[in-house]
Amino acid sequence: MKLFQYLGAILTFAAASKAVILQNGQVRDTHYLDTQIQNMGSGWNSTAWTTYGANASELSYKGRWDSQHISWWAAPGLKFAFEGQDVAITFGQYTSNNVLVAYRVGGLDWQFTNITTNATHHLVSAATSGLNLTRQDQLPLTFEMRVTNWGYGVQISAVHLSAGSKLIKIPNFSRAIEFIGDSLTAGMYSTYETFSGFGYMIGAGLGDVEFSVTAHPGICLHDTNCWGNPHGQEYQWFQTYDTNGRAQQIHGNTSEPRDFSAHQPADIVVINLGTNDNNTANNVTNEEYYNSYISFVSKVHNVYPDAQIIIMSLWNGFGQLGNTYYETGAFKDEIYNVYKHYEDQGFVHYFNSTGILQHNDIGPQYHPTDFGHVKIMSHMLQYLRIKFGWEFAATGPEVQHDTLYWNDESGY
Repeated sequence: MKLFQYLGAILTFAAASKAVILQNGQVRDTHYLDTQIQNMGSGWNSTAWTTYGANASELSYKGRWDSQHISWWAAPGLKFAFEGQDVAITFGQYTSNNVLVAYRVGGLDWQFTNITTNATHHLVSAATSGLNLTRQDQLPLTFEMRVTNWGYGVQISAVHLSAGSKLIKIPNFSRAIEFIGDSLTAGMYSTYETFSGFGYMIGAGLGDVEFSVTAHPGICLHDTNCWGNPHGQEYQWFQTYDTNGRAQQIHGNTSEPRDFSAHQPADIVVINLGTNDNNTANNVTNEEYYNSYISFVSKVHNVYPDAQIIIMSLWNGFGQLGNTYYETGAFKDEIYNVYKHYEDQGFVHYFNSTGILQHNDIGPQYHPTDFGHVKIMSHMLQYLRIKFGWEFAATGPEVQHDTLYWNDESGY
């Protein structure tokens, strides 16, 4: 069965509900903290807090955010350093109600909480685990937050610190990587969606790079309507907003082209697109796909003229053949021929994903399991290290949450 034959209905979103994670069909017990506070003393001007607006220069927005500080695409984040022991954030009216976010101090394990629209959440306090274990060489404290989903988002209205404390700008890492994709890169149906997807995990796994995941389920490469996405990536990648219905609800028919010059350019771009183009429901021909890919690579190169561009082959699921399984693949010749078209120019590289996944690395909804995403991440990390000399700098801080499984039973 081809991917995404079920996607038509899921791309129309109502308000997010409290997260429920199914683990092999059974509900996983989760303990998300309730961080919402009803008031802040006498309000934003209370002497109990020092407040910064969403446009404070000390705040570093990761991924794509629009001019109203609304997040878009997959796993957008916020990062800053701070003094004191308290951090609270007020989220605006365009926050998806109950959206699940991950946050942490320093390199400690991620915490999760559901965010309420038009509310303030007290995320760091004296009770925060590990806060009192900070060494002198780990000051100032750093705070990082990521939206776990690809379909919902938050709007930052204000950041509050302990009274008399201040924000501190964290300089960007010198290198950046961007992932352009669809639901596979966005981590759809993995435990924490994008937060468990291979795009996020590669960027976080490198440790000393800036990264963004410009991916959305159901989207094609070719600029056509696919599974409710009105445009393909050859158009949408150049926009700040993604193709989700949330953009129409918030901004109507207006657009906000991405101002690439205002953001750090990518040194490496990884593209995984074509699974939706390959579905007959979307009526994209092999020729249209190939021509769009040639054009898209050229346009990405114009935006990031110094970037190395990696195009990935597509696994596209597995089928049964007699008493075994086989990887179906998609657009095998077209993708490889795109690489050959640019080969002599030296900035396009081909990542052959064939054989990385096996049929049991694909879940019931035709997307990689958490373990499948880890396998893709591991192979790509080694590829980046061998091909470009990008060594791993994440040597301890948690990358993927809730993967600490082990067996204490030695005999069966």
